[in-house]
Amino acid sequence: MPKPAPAAGQTGPGVPTQGQGWPDGLRHVLPKLQPELWVFGYGSLMWDPGFAHAEALHARVYGYHRALCLLSVRNRGTPERPGLVLAMDRGGSCHGVAFRVPAARQAAALDYLWEREMYTGAYRPVGATTRLADGRRVTALAFVARPDHAQYCRTASAEHAARLVVQGHGSYGRSLDYLRHVVRHLDALGIDDGPLHRVLACAESLDDCPVAMPPP
Repeated sequence: MPKPAPAAGQTGPGVPTQGQGWPDGLRHVLPKLQPELWVFGYGSLMWDPGFAHAEALHARVYGYHRALCLLSVRNRGTPERPGLVLAMDRGGSCHGVAFRVPAARQAAALDYLWEREMYTGAYRPVGATTRLADGRRVTALAFVARPDHAQYCRTASAEHAARLVVQGHGSYGRSLDYLRHVVRHLDALGIDDGPLHRVLACAESLDDCPVAMPPP
């Protein structure tokens, strides 16, 4: 079981926004994640989990799909010219990698994941129905987009998404370089994500063109 989080209202690195602490943020999810803790990665967690794990298997989550649906106003963009980054959105399914965390490492893994994923409050933790490559079914911890968050952005088309990707440049670099990196790693893992390939192809074609702000 995870150790207690900072109290509501406390500030500092890794403390969730809106006064949401460990008990509030994970109380509804933790019972579903026992006796084993599995964590589902659909983006950078797949190749850079950052926490100790005993197993890593290709897996498929049901009820959510991978999407470029979060505006990046710091790492891959600015408030004036936001970029676009991945999250999981409601509906469909998503191929990724599931990690089993041994009991002795669960508290450390959850602390790390909370700090990594929840600092903006744009995600919410869920227990996602997951089928592992070996046929087992588990409930895995996943971080999905919050549609009520200011950074949530459901793009109207691949071109709309591509324009956001091309314009974004933040403290970590370009949103376009982020997307190239994601697609390259997905291909290396044998995960075919057609929609991301379409956005990338469109973004590559726009990269040398003047970029106007997309419609809201």
